[in-house]
Amino acid sequence: MTLYLVGYAGSGKSSLGKRLARRLRLRFVDTDKFVELSEGASVADIFHYGGEEYFRRTERNAVESLYSEGENMVVATGGGLPTWGDNMEWLNDHGLTIYLRRSPEQILSRMSAYGREKRPMFRGKSDEELLAFMRAQMTERENFYAKAHISVDCTPISDDEAVEVIVKELIARL
Repeated sequence: MTLYLVGYAGSGKSSLGKRLARRLRLRFVDTDKFVELSEGASVADIFHYGGEEYFRRTERNAVESLYSEGENMVVATGGGLPTWGDNMEWLNDHGLTIYLRRSPEQILSRMSAYGREKRPMFRGKSDEELLAFMRAQMTERENFYAKAHISVDCTPISDDEAVEVIVKELIARL
């Protein structure tokens, strides 16, 4: 089965996803990296030159392509992927979705300068502006993320503990 990690940018989908994949002995794929390789450009450049709609179509194509491989894997989705069109429903129908929930304050504290710079929507904002932006956008996206099969509040726990919570949830579903 494919496990799709969903959540806001910086919530730990990639870092936690790699740990989860290692623990489960599954392949790990980050949709942003997959899109960058297939398009030969960074996510920021794809947004800039192709626009958001083009980028969202390439994300959808990426998850469909990965699913068609028929391999069990852990997939870290982009933060906006579940909010576009029927993507969240598609993810739910084609695998097990796991929502990684974190507070905006924790996301900001975890984010490196590079992590902040590589995300076009975060660039050029002070900490206060970024927190306000994140709170507003997270509120808009919550209804999509909340449709996930499993929800894990990662704010009070470490990434290793979050992996254990997910593994226990998976075992309980067997």
